This record gives sequence, C-alpha cells and structure tokens, in this order.
Amino acid sequence: MLAPTPFTELVGCRLPLQQAGMGGVTTPELAGAVARAGGLGMIAVAGLTASDAADHVTVALQVAGADGRIGANFLIPFLDLSALEDVARRLPVVELFYGDPDGAVVERIHDGGALAAWQVGSEDEARAAVDAGCDLVVAQGCEAGGHLRGDRPLLPLLADVRAAVDVPLVAAGGIGSGAAMAAALSAGADAVRIGTRFLATEEADVHPEYVEALLRSGPDDTTVTQAFSLGWPDAPHRVITSCLEASNDDPSTRSPLPPTRDFDGDAAAAALYAGESVGDVRQVLPAHEVVDELVREAEAALP
Repeated sequence: MLAPTPFTELVGCRLPLQQAGMGGVTTPELAGAVARAGGLGMIAVAGLTASDAADHVTVALQVAGADGRIGANFLIPFLDLSALEDVARRLPVVELFYGDPDGAVVERIHDGGALAAWQVGSEDEARAAVDAGCDLVVAQGCEAGGHLRGDRPLLPLLADVRAAVDVPLVAAGGIGSGAAMAAALSAGADAVRIGTRFLATEEADVHPEYVEALLRSGPDDTTVTQAFSLGWPDAPHRVITSCLEASNDDPSTRSPLPPTRDFDGDAAAAALYAGESVGDVRQVLPAHEVVDELVREAEAALP
C-alpha cells in the first residue's frame, strides 16, 4: 500500500492520485469511480451552467460513496462565480487553472468551506498561488495533454516548485504509468495527476474515433499547437498530431471542445487532446482498474 502523504492527509483520500478535470469528456461517473477507488475524482465545470454543475456534483458524490473525495476544476477565462461558490459549499476541493492566482477567488472558496488548489506552470506562479492563500498546488509539466500553462518538463519544474513552496504538491504532465507515478513521488510530489489514461475508460464521454486515436498513438504522436482556439485565443494545447493533419479549417474557427460520444461532425479533425503519456493507453478499462494498475505498478517501482 502506498504510504500516506501530505496530499492524502489534507484531502482525505486513500491514494496520492488526482484525476484531471478534462472539460467536455469528464463525466460525474468518472470522477465518482476514481474517488471510490481511493483517489481524488474531479469534475470539470467550465462550460457548465451552475445548475448543470450542481447536478454533476450530486451524481459524482452518489457514485463515490461515503468515503470518496470529489473536487471540481474551474478555468479562469470561463469562471462562473455563482457555480464556484455553490461547489465550494458541497465539495472538499476546488481547483483553478489558466489565470493569475487571485486571493479574492481563493477567499470565496474558503468561505464555502473547501480547500483551494491552483494548477501552475512555473515556480513564480506557485509562489503566487500560495501567497493568494491556496492550500495545495499542482505543477504542470509541458508533457501534459490539453491546455498548457508553462513550457518546462515536469521533473525540473517539480524540483523548483518543491523548493519554492511548502504546501502539498501534485505533479501533472506525462504521467500514465505506475513507473512514472513512482518517479514523480520520489522526486518530491505528494500526489500525481492523471488525465490521458482516464480518457480511455468506460466512464469517460469520448467519441469512438478519439478512443481509436489514443490507442494507436505513442509519445511522439502529439503536438503543442494553438490550432483549436475559438473562444480561447493564445492558449497553447497538446493534441494528437493526426487531428491537425485531418483538418484544413482556419484555426480561429476550430472549437476547443473535444469530441464526445454524441459529437456531430468530423471527430478525427476535432481537438483530440492527449499528453505524452498516450503511449501508456493500451485498452479501454473501467476507471477503477486504471487506478488499481497505476498503484500496483507504483508500489513495485518504489523502494
């Protein structure tokens, strides 16, 4: 069994593992399944109405069970303060991303009774998050899929952030195996954040063509681009390279939303987000089996 860490003690979950809140494809069932398995399940609130966010919270908590821990992820460019305040009253963790750490937003989270987390791309941003009152920090390396805050590889970034702040620290970016999980924990992380592996789960709302692209791709088959920039300009993101090759559309017209199961369009040319860990995606599994595999492999790799 993995040893408790400052992250597990603060958040109250059994495992030092957080599921990434991936907008559009993260379902409350996925968040609940990860939480039931012992990790921190995350709901992605960007793009949801306050009412829909509340419904997602209700379902996720039901799936998670009494001991499961659920959090919610908000994107600063699309922040709905009414949804944030409601979620902070119902969930133990609220996380922010893609904006300068803001003490007023953190205060609203704390007023609701939740812990505040911020995902950062540099040690300076990590310091700013702690100065703003955040209880934990997620350091995102450039290996991550989806939108990127910085341009540094995870392990060097993790070392600098670890030296800069003393709150619980989550490592994110390119972690898709138990060996990578063990490496991040050994390098000073208190938990790891997993995104791409959870795209290929039974609970994720992912279009079949997206799943097939994940299964056939390796770490060299992803690209950092700004091609899917409609409504969110100047925000680099990592996708599977094939989706760039499949579309001739003007980047300013390409939606940043990934294709879900009911996507009506050319899924192969949509935003197929994936991190460099995509080579670890070998089959579609229930989310709890992904968690079990990661933990089992990490335990074997740790001294």
